[in-house]
Amino acid sequence: MLVLLPPSEGKAASGRGAPLRTESLSLPGLTAAREEVLTELAGLCSGDEDKAREVLGLSEGLRGEVAKNRELRTAGARPAGEIYTGVLYDALGLASLDAAAKRRAARSLLVFSGLWGAVRVTDRIPSYRCSMGVRLPGLGALGAYWRAPMAQVLPEAAGSRLVLDLRSAAYAAAWKPKGEVAGRTATVRVLHAPTRKVVSHFNKATKGRMVRSLLTAGAVPKDPAELVEALRDLGYAVEAAAPARAGTAWALDVLVDEVH
Repeated sequence: MLVLLPPSEGKAASGRGAPLRTESLSLPGLTAAREEVLTELAGLCSGDEDKAREVLGLSEGLRGEVAKNRELRTAGARPAGEIYTGVLYDALGLASLDAAAKRRAARSLLVFSGLWGAVRVTDRIPSYRCSMGVRLPGLGALGAYWRAPMAQVLPEAAGSRLVLDLRSAAYAAAWKPKGEVAGRTATVRVLHAPTRKVVSHFNKATKGRMVRSLLTAGAVPKDPAELVEALRDLGYAVEAAAPARAGTAWALDVLVDEVH
């Protein structure tokens, strides 16, 4: 199973270890594109700070994020699973998984990023600020920028596995599974059970817990239908139906009673 995750807006501080080596990151087919975005972002943040904040959509109180981006090549790096924080990652709780579940996470989880394209949770990266919705002056909108390199790399990364797509819309724009891969893909909405309305905050927490449950249980569903059964066995209320057309992703609804 390959699980596609969004990053978190908030991130832990960079470490004190060795700095970033883009050539050491997973999915080496993205290296050239990563270098291009990294150079553009660092250059932007090394110039007019107010312009950089405007491009990145940062408030005055987040001025320090610009300085962070200036130091991307020299800052210490940590595993991406330690850099990304926030509701989904708190619920996922990578650090507290047992050894077997951590190995599954290393093989299965792929975090999408405006800066890196996508990384595994074991890839060492510095803390940064650059969402997929950013439009860099020399590259344009990052969601569109990443489509071509992702289209070359992601089908191979998915292989013959089930793809569980938990990305938000901005990150889903960077790669849309097509053809046979799309037929093995499942997207998830989290709905308030009594009202069938989409929930907000609890959406991220539910997705994090769901991934943790699958990793801890060692579940290995081979297709969306098996994923539905695995989630139900783990206690989740799931509604799903096979898509009407071949080569179309399954849409799963996970129902929850809490909406906070």
